Amino acid sequence: MFKIVRKKELNSAVTLMEIEAPFVAKKAKAGQFIIFRVDETGERVPLTIAGYDREKGTVAIIFQKVGLTTKMLGAMNEGDYIQDFVGPLGKPTNTEGIKRVCVVGGGVGCAIALPSAQAFKEAGAEVDVIVGFRNKDIVILEDEFKACSDHLYLMTDDGSYGEHGFVTVKLQQLLEAGTHYDEVLAIGPIPMMKFVSKTTEPFGVKTTVSLNPIMVDGTGMCGGCRVTVGGEVKFACVDGPDFDGHKVDYAELMNRNGVYRDQEAENEKTHMCRMDKLSHELIR
Repeated sequence: MFKIVRKKELNSAVTLMEIEAPFVAKKAKAGQFIIFRVDETGERVPLTIAGYDREKGTVAIIFQKVGLTTKMLGAMNEGDYIQDFVGPLGKPTNTEGIKRVCVVGGGVGCAIALPSAQAFKEAGAEVDVIVGFRNKDIVILEDEFKACSDHLYLMTDDGSYGEHGFVTVKLQQLLEAGTHYDEVLAIGPIPMMKFVSKTTEPFGVKTTVSLNPIMVDGTGMCGGCRVTVGGEVKFACVDGPDFDGHKVDYAELMNRNGVYRDQEAENEKTHMCRMDKLSHELIR
C-alpha cells in the first residue's frame, strides 16, 4: 500500500497530496500519469503526475473532489494508505527542439500544466504561461508558475484577479502581436483545449493537447480510452495523453466522457462506507 505523506488544500475543491511511491518517483516524467485505487473494491482513477521527488521517493498528485472516489481520497489524511498507485504511465511531454513555448492551463488542469512548464524551462526553452480560472477564489499554483515562466498571464472569467477574460483572449492577443511559438501546449477542460486549438490554427502554430478520456486499465488493453485523432483511433493511455490539438475529434471525446455521468451521480448518492454498513447491520 502507498502512504500519504503530505496533504494540502489548494482551494475548497482542489487538494494536493504527496504519495510515498519510490519506484514511480524513480521513473516519472512530466506529462505522465498514475492510476490509483483508494481500497481493494475501489474504481481505478487516472491522475496526471503533478510533481515528483526522486530522493524522497514521493509523487505529487492534484485532484478536484468532484466524484465519489476523489471525495473519498480527499477525506483521507497524512499517514493514511491507499491501495494502489500504478505508474508512470503514458508518454512524457516532448520538450526536444522547443525554443519558445506557450503553456495554457485551465482550472485544475493547471496542475497538469505546471510540471510540463517546468520541464520546458529545464530544457532551456523560453516559457510563456497563460492560466485561467473562473474567479480569484479558485486560483492555484500562481507562485509555482511564476518560478518557471518568463511571462505569466493569469486570467479570470469575472475579472476578479489578473486580467479579465478567457485564456484564448490572451493567446489571441499574443499571436496577433507577432509572438512566435514553436509550440502551444493546452491542458484543461475539453472545450478550452478545443478553442485554444481553434485560436492557433489560423496562425499555423503547432498545438498539443493533453486528453483525459475515460480510462480503465491504462495499458492499452481495454480500449476504454480510445480517441479519434486525424481520423484514426488512438489509445490515450499508450499513444498519449498528448496529441495534435488540430486533429482531435472533440465532439466524440466530450460525448464519450459524459456516458457515465448519470450513473456516477447515482452511485455517489447510494454509496455507503463498508464500516458504516457493518455498523448499521450490527445495530439492527
